[in-house]
Amino acid sequence: MKKVSDYFGCKVFDDRVMKARLSSKVYQSLRKTIDEGAKLDISVANAVAAAMKDWAVENGATHYTHWFQPLTGVTAEKHDSFISPSPDGGVIMEFSGKELIKGEPDASSFPSGGLRATFEARGYTAWDPTSYAFIKGKSLCIPTAFCSYGGEALDKKTPLLRSMEALNRQAMRILHLFGNEDVKCVRTSVGPEQEYFLITEEMYEQRKDIRFTGRTLFGAKPPKGQEMDDHYFGVIKPRVAAYMDELNEELWKLGILAKTEHNEVAPAQHELAPIYTTTNIATDHNQLTMEIMQKVAAKHGLVCLLHEKPFAGVNGSGKHNNWSLATDKGVNLLSPGETPYENAQFLLFLCAVIKAVDDYQDLLRLSVATAGNDHRLGANEAPPAVVSIFLGDELNGVLEAIENDTPYAGTEKTQMKLGVNVLPKFNRDTTDRNRTSPFAFTGNKFEFRMLGSSNSIACANIMLNSAVAESLKIYADRLEKAEDFESALHEMIRKTIKDHKHIIFNGNGYDDTWIKEATEKRGLLNYRTTPDCMPHLLDEKNVRMLTSHKVFSEAELKSRCEIMLDNYCKTVLIEANTMIDMAKTEIAPAVSEYVLELAKTAAAKKAAESSISCNYETGLLKKLAILEDQIMIKAEELEDAVLKVQDITDITEESCMIRDRVLSKMGELRIACDSAETMTAKKFWPFPTYGDLLFSVR
Repeated sequence: MKKVSDYFGCKVFDDRVMKARLSSKVYQSLRKTIDEGAKLDISVANAVAAAMKDWAVENGATHYTHWFQPLTGVTAEKHDSFISPSPDGGVIMEFSGKELIKGEPDASSFPSGGLRATFEARGYTAWDPTSYAFIKGKSLCIPTAFCSYGGEALDKKTPLLRSMEALNRQAMRILHLFGNEDVKCVRTSVGPEQEYFLITEEMYEQRKDIRFTGRTLFGAKPPKGQEMDDHYFGVIKPRVAAYMDELNEELWKLGILAKTEHNEVAPAQHELAPIYTTTNIATDHNQLTMEIMQKVAAKHGLVCLLHEKPFAGVNGSGKHNNWSLATDKGVNLLSPGETPYENAQFLLFLCAVIKAVDDYQDLLRLSVATAGNDHRLGANEAPPAVVSIFLGDELNGVLEAIENDTPYAGTEKTQMKLGVNVLPKFNRDTTDRNRTSPFAFTGNKFEFRMLGSSNSIACANIMLNSAVAESLKIYADRLEKAEDFESALHEMIRKTIKDHKHIIFNGNGYDDTWIKEATEKRGLLNYRTTPDCMPHLLDEKNVRMLTSHKVFSEAELKSRCEIMLDNYCKTVLIEANTMIDMAKTEIAPAVSEYVLELAKTAAAKKAAESSISCNYETGLLKKLAILEDQIMIKAEELEDAVLKVQDITDITEESCMIRDRVLSKMGELRIACDSAETMTAKKFWPFPTYGDLLFSVR
């Protein structure tokens, strides 16, 4: 049996490979570029390219590709072979530093939000040396940024790297004020937990809605769902275990630190969680993870569903973004230590995050906004659409003591008494966990729980990094000018707590009374849908902050707002058209066929003997006849709503019309069809039901 340590990272051109294959001078120069952002010399690039090509060819690669993350939400790649013609009619394998550093994919067919015209095709990919190259299939994949001919970012990696640089700049200013002169950089780290569903490929192929949209658009509630909580952390079924085993192996080969796996709350739902790593690498890894999950599933006759809400009535899937800050010396800046009350540096960074989340609630909300995630946020399975922070009792007590200038009594560690002598004794954590909070402190990190399962984690971390960078900048500007550093520091922490404590909520985020309190008493924002929140990307305060830190240009922000609203509109319209098609060509004919069968049965009973009752058939006939008419009426109303939307030219107006009109008509059509499903004999129903889909994998 292979040991994981023997093959972990075997498909990655990582530090171990670079040390072995590069000269000491080239290796040190490249490390300086990776660690300190030093300019990359072309001679170093040529040496790295040659070593990278030799390693890739030895491992079976024939092509290379600049692997990038356009604004489609998925990855993109254009493959070129290493071959070049030789004078003798054969070929040689070549790869230059120029080819490593820069590529030229066609930029005209990717979303640009008006940054590029259709006829303007040129775009560039640029190597990101901080994220290791890897082999996928027979291609060497080189992680890259993607920009237009004019230099505007057309991807998710570029602004993410910019936000990391912005946060590093401001964090370093703060650390220098505390006397940390030996620190060279501050990096954010992320561990994104990934939830997903597994269904059989056979049933997937029979569901047009899942094939076209990634979720079920119809489906009556089955007799059993997640009521018994028996799936959560339950025994993993053999077929799923086999899938997880192969998935882990494929991820480990790519150096992805897959750590935890378990059954989630809903039937057929599962979770995978990695170990933390630097944010841009974690983003690359999560994109790869989603792709490999789906590929491995196909090998097992399964389909991996990453949609946020594949099934109504059971839990949807999220992606918890565990975010932290650390220095290059390994110091976690969000670790309270044994005495958080006395740890001024920790408290200042904590306050910076609190201030950032409060000041930029809208940016955090819109960073996770998609048509799919709109189905989750606010349901009793995910955080509400209202952004708040959970700190727990101990930190809350610390902050209250600072605000009121009173001594902090501290929290005594309580030993857990389990009542069984053979069980080990251990101290209870001073802070409980709050799974209902959108933004929860969990010991030495924050868990941003609002992301949807199919989301790239880039957008959320761009906004989080940028907002915290702004808080730190404000702090540094004031503290650098302060005559008495300690007094100014204490007053700044105290003022932050006083001004922003309304964002802190340690209670049940699922409670309706909290939403009322949050919006009416605390003045927090409640943007329930994508059309509600996305236009606020262009609010003056947000544009000013993001452009001042050079994370986005104003043109890039406008393009992203346009792209995200356009994506929302297209997603819902595809769903609406799929519903119309299924209702008219599958569901209505199936109901009609069953109605005909019932009518024949009723007629046969009457003809056979007058004493035989046909009340069942006639009663059901009446109900189904009404529903049959309703299905066609509602399908036509939905079709009419879709046609009216197509006449709207303003994307914001179009998204609001879709939210208010199209979605409501989709809901009405679904109610009629789902009601018909509960009355139609199973043999007539045209596709697998919820019960079939959720309980078929063994």
